[in-house]
Amino acid sequence: MKSVAQQISDMQKKSAVVAIKSGDTVKVHQKIVEGGKERVQVFEGLVIKVGRGGSLTQTFTVRRVASGVGVEKTYLIHSPNVLKVEIVRRSRVRRNYLSYMRELTGKSARLSSIDFDRQAVNTIHDEVAELEEAKIHEEKLESYDPEAAKAEKVAEEAEAKAATAETPTEPA
Repeated sequence: MKSVAQQISDMQKKSAVVAIKSGDTVKVHQKIVEGGKERVQVFEGLVIKVGRGGSLTQTFTVRRVASGVGVEKTYLIHSPNVLKVEIVRRSRVRRNYLSYMRELTGKSARLSSIDFDRQAVNTIHDEVAELEEAKIHEEKLESYDPEAAKAEKVAEEAEAKAATAETPTEPA
């Protein structure tokens, strides 16, 4: 007999998730809501930590270097905002928390990769997340009007010309 907390936890879990390990290079598709608009942002990096495996609150930390600055993001794997996780590359590591990767740069920051079946690992389908991603993509396509974009660009150029024409030039 499951407790009420366990039943609620099982209801909130995603039906299928990718088996992520430390040392994997992953692409995380995250839903971002800004104002009234939604978009999908992809964050690619190295998984340096996986925590609380098998539970509703399972997390993984992804690190990448962007413009010379190390950026780390921690994701809840069962979060509705995490639409998809793709494993790009697997590496051989001997520990779960790769904190030493923070100090390494250049060639020393590379991990030795291992062969794996990328198709088999990434074939997990979450129907809800796929529908959500398709809906966001369709909304983006519907809201884009090429004629309106051209008209807006022409108006901006005319405004810029008018602004430069109105500025009096000083005699030398």
